[in-house]
Amino acid sequence: MAWWQWLVDVAGVLLIAVVLYGLGLVVRRRFLGRDGGTFELSHRARPREDGRGWVLGIGRYSGEQLEWFRIFSLSPRPKVVWARTALSYEGRRDPGGDEQVALYPGHLVIRCDGPDGVVELAMSPASLTGFQSWLEARPPGTDWTNRAS
Repeated sequence: MAWWQWLVDVAGVLLIAVVLYGLGLVVRRRFLGRDGGTFELSHRARPREDGRGWVLGIGRYSGEQLEWFRIFSLSPRPKVVWARTALSYEGRRDPGGDEQVALYPGHLVIRCDGPDGVVELAMSPASLTGFQSWLEARPPGTDWTNRAS
């Protein structure tokens, strides 16, 4: 077999792999959103770097937890999970500098206090309203003065 035929075969295999990966991402997104409650949610994985460390993803409410999935992963499991009782909303701001390029257009950066320190998330204003409602809708009998660790 000539070298160019090997090259065509390799290109064909790579094209099939890319198509299968894309199809896998679509199926995964449908699977995650089958019960509703999913939204575009970016997470700042490395908060110590100024304007950097953002990873695009999908958020999903699952009972008392907020689950975060990486957008370009095929894993059906969340990468990070936050309990509702462990988060408290601290404030929001517009993305600045490099963040405007790294995040979805129109998203706001929110700051929460979590069990492991500061948690920075980015979401749309409509998703922020839902997030704040979800945080405030704690079960009856919740001690609002003390967060669970």
